[in-house]
Amino acid sequence: MVSAEKRGADIRQFILEHVTAHPVDIVTFTAELFGISRQGVHRHIQRLVREQVLQMHGTTRNRRYTLRPLAKFTHIYSLKTPLEEDRLWREDIRPVLGDLPANVLTICQHGFTEMMNNAIEHSAGTQVFVSVEKTALVTAMTIHDDGQGIFKKIQRELGLYNEHDAVLELAKGKLTTDPARHSGEGIFFTSRMFDSFVVTSGTVMLSHTEGADEEQMFDDLVFDNDTPGDGTWVIMHIANTASRTTKEVFDRFTSGDDYGFTKTAIPVRLAKYGDEQLISRSQAKRLLARIDRFKVVIFQFDKVDMIGQAFADEVFRVFAQEHPDIQLVAWGATPAVAQMIRRVTGDRADAILG
Repeated sequence: MVSAEKRGADIRQFILEHVTAHPVDIVTFTAELFGISRQGVHRHIQRLVREQVLQMHGTTRNRRYTLRPLAKFTHIYSLKTPLEEDRLWREDIRPVLGDLPANVLTICQHGFTEMMNNAIEHSAGTQVFVSVEKTALVTAMTIHDDGQGIFKKIQRELGLYNEHDAVLELAKGKLTTDPARHSGEGIFFTSRMFDSFVVTSGTVMLSHTEGADEEQMFDDLVFDNDTPGDGTWVIMHIANTASRTTKEVFDRFTSGDDYGFTKTAIPVRLAKYGDEQLISRSQAKRLLARIDRFKVVIFQFDKVDMIGQAFADEVFRVFAQEHPDIQLVAWGATPAVAQMIRRVTGDRADAILG
């Protein structure tokens, strides 16, 4: 039998974990789930307020609740003067984060220094805004420069059709517009270290949510941004109790004694425009661009209902025959997608379908 103390702690933890999604109805939501009175929930909320991890806004009739920032830092740095991202981390950011677990601190250090370096060396902006906020559950970091915009720069320097194609290339990894100085691995690995990672630039937003299952591990989403602004926004969130480590993330995609970046996962739906289907060889060739740099390529077919014969043939027969040393994996294929892959690969289908 669960003790009253343990049940109370579970209720308060539930409130903290769900208040962001239910700022107005958290009392009703909690009462219904745990089968207790609203007055009982209010007592737990009052305790969280006294402990200064939860805060109230508004009057009784229009009251809402939010997590209280335990620490917060905001600053605008000039990009016209020399900046060193490791020094900014050491002097400005690390003191804000307090006693976070070592693995979370390392992830935060990696994410901040990688994204800040991008702003310093690639944005061509005049200033960069940094915000760090730590609550009882989550640490969030935001970096916003007023430069040319990451997707627009990739589009221009790689000669791509539009910013949407830039998102697809960025999602593959090993993409850099300055190969002499950068490996092109920063965003790929950083996005998989944090619980959520968002890059917004121009009219496009790329979002990655890290999942616990292999099927969810590569859940990149691309959205049209209706309110484009200047420069590039990067927003990163991680739970203060996250268990993953930077080493685990690197190990998922690297191999060999030199820990080479040999494995990538590509959300196939990024090759689509709007509501079109993936039918043609030209769409397939856009998906296949630069993947010959990897030894293992996982094609994530989430939210792709079907593919055409020409598309499947170009990817899983033509490319596969030209690159027999590259392992191709089709993950999360619907029955219709799997059927088309089997049609063009025959006996090899079982080795491809994940």
